Amino acid sequence: MCGIAGFFGMEDKPLLMRMTDSLEHRGPDDFGYYIDRNVCLGHRRLSIIDLSRRGKQPIFNENKDICVVFNGEIYNFKELRRELEKKNHKFKSDTDTEVIVHAYEEYGEKCLALFNGMFAFALYDGKKKRILLARDRMGVKPLYFTFSNKVLYFASEIKALLENKRIKREINYRALHDFLTFRCNSTSETMFKGIYKLAPGYYLTYDFKKNLMIDKYWNLTVKPDTTMTELELSEKLYELIRNSVKMRMISDVPLGAYLSGGIDSGTILSFMAEFSNKPVKTFSVGFGFEEEYNELNEAKFLSEYFRTDHKEIIVEPETLGIIPKIIWHADEPMADPTSIPVYLLSRETKPNVTVVLTGDGGDEQFGGYEQIKIMNLYNQYGDKIPGFVKRIMPKVAKSIPNKFLNKLFKYASELGEEGINRFDRFLNSENDAERYLELVSIFNDVEKNEVYSDDTVLKTSNFKLSEEITNKYFSKDMDFLNQVLYLDNDKILAEDMMMKADKNTMAFGVEERTPFLDYRITEFMATVPVNLKINGGVDKYLLRKAMARSLPERTITRQKSRFFVPINRWFEEGNLMDVAKMILSRENINKAGIFNYNYIEKMFNNYNRSKLFYSRQLWCLLTFEVWRKMFIEGRPLNTLDRFVD
Repeated sequence: MCGIAGFFGMEDKPLLMRMTDSLEHRGPDDFGYYIDRNVCLGHRRLSIIDLSRRGKQPIFNENKDICVVFNGEIYNFKELRRELEKKNHKFKSDTDTEVIVHAYEEYGEKCLALFNGMFAFALYDGKKKRILLARDRMGVKPLYFTFSNKVLYFASEIKALLENKRIKREINYRALHDFLTFRCNSTSETMFKGIYKLAPGYYLTYDFKKNLMIDKYWNLTVKPDTTMTELELSEKLYELIRNSVKMRMISDVPLGAYLSGGIDSGTILSFMAEFSNKPVKTFSVGFGFEEEYNELNEAKFLSEYFRTDHKEIIVEPETLGIIPKIIWHADEPMADPTSIPVYLLSRETKPNVTVVLTGDGGDEQFGGYEQIKIMNLYNQYGDKIPGFVKRIMPKVAKSIPNKFLNKLFKYASELGEEGINRFDRFLNSENDAERYLELVSIFNDVEKNEVYSDDTVLKTSNFKLSEEITNKYFSKDMDFLNQVLYLDNDKILAEDMMMKADKNTMAFGVEERTPFLDYRITEFMATVPVNLKINGGVDKYLLRKAMARSLPERTITRQKSRFFVPINRWFEEGNLMDVAKMILSRENINKAGIFNYNYIEKMFNNYNRSKLFYSRQLWCLLTFEVWRKMFIEGRPLNTLDRFVD
């Protein structure tokens, strides 16, 4: 795992060095450059495979006319190398990186379809006088790019691009609109106007004639296979996951696992234990509140079952002083509060291991998220509910005492009146996209129009998320459940789950590997009938069937529990509410001109009536404002109180 940076179309060694140095946290072990008249490539190395100097990047082919800088891992590199050696390619190292240059030399950009891994790389072809950028199928690794005076700039992180002072720091309101919905920016643009992401499964080429091409090399085809039995499908899934974990345990440095106690991380651990000749190092995180916010007991149960070398980390409210550091590493505002435990886990992990395997992506692949189950349930039975019942159900819910309401939904009382209002809009929405957005949105369209300033309302008036989602996801010829799963995989997975994981692990030079995001598993699950994904209310049905032989019954039958970060408790019992009131003060908000303070004041005044609901919205705005002050205004990195005017 590493950091890459560079540009194509000019030579500027000092700029290349600044860009590369800004990524030192991603690759603390070594660095390297390739500089020519019209191309500059920079690399920061985190040594994982072939720790010798032979693995130093950039890496070339035999003729020195193909050069690559690479971030990630190619897990099937040994098989590819054997095939390339049969075709007379000569290797000088044992790295997976060198396979890229020879595979490109042999197959051109078609080599991308051969790679099983997580990757982002830049390859310079001296013969064709062009540069190739590529990103892995699932978007596990990031890659950003921009243009200035017809020069292409690229980097693993946006902060490296900003070392070029010619690149303006302007807010992209399309990205802001998306961020307030999903708590991350899931578009192919970034929060910086004019800076873009290379989308998962895409590649980009740019040559001296300024010809630009962006194309997709991988498409997911969703087509259920009804010829295989449930047993056959569960056997195949078992072997796919087993093989995926085995491939991801190839490492020349110590590795471990993040353990939550659920079936996803338990599945990964079960295979790691099978392939390890010593106890697996496992790490879990909990919070300094009641047991309801923790999964430590379940994680401890699994660690004892598989006899791991286990470590627990407790997140206390005072750790909120690290928020600016997390936002700095994220590059874009990211209001997923699980960034905090991932950041702290990675900090504590680094002295023990350099590589960690996780269960990330399991919910998206196998059908675990609440919104997926709710959407599927409504699709099956929603039309059978009379209209007058839908209209009165929210009113009835408001009259139910909290202790009974919480039995229906664990945090219902803390969602409060605003949460019930969302439930009302969900029931009475006119299409699937609107219902989905009512479930997942931090701010829905009504709330955005209230929280936006008049100027921002005008700048975002043409962005119609509901129409975009309908056209791209709910108009596909596939089962309804697969439409929702495809939406989560295609729109949210890479830019929320994967970027949260990448930025917070790489902040400490830790490499995260995600066996569930092996593209073979994704392609296989696209052939599984929907009744084997969610069956009679049982989520992850096929995964549970497949893993019954390897996991204890307690884990197999355990109901999914979303990893819940108690930001509502932090607002109440930590100093976060005071900090939020200072950063989101009327003076600061009016000065920036992006938001309407009246809605923010309403959140503060009504907080106790809808704690969980408003804490999520406050966290979202707080994250954005700290990011804006840091990246747009250029405030120095420090603690939150430094941002208060």
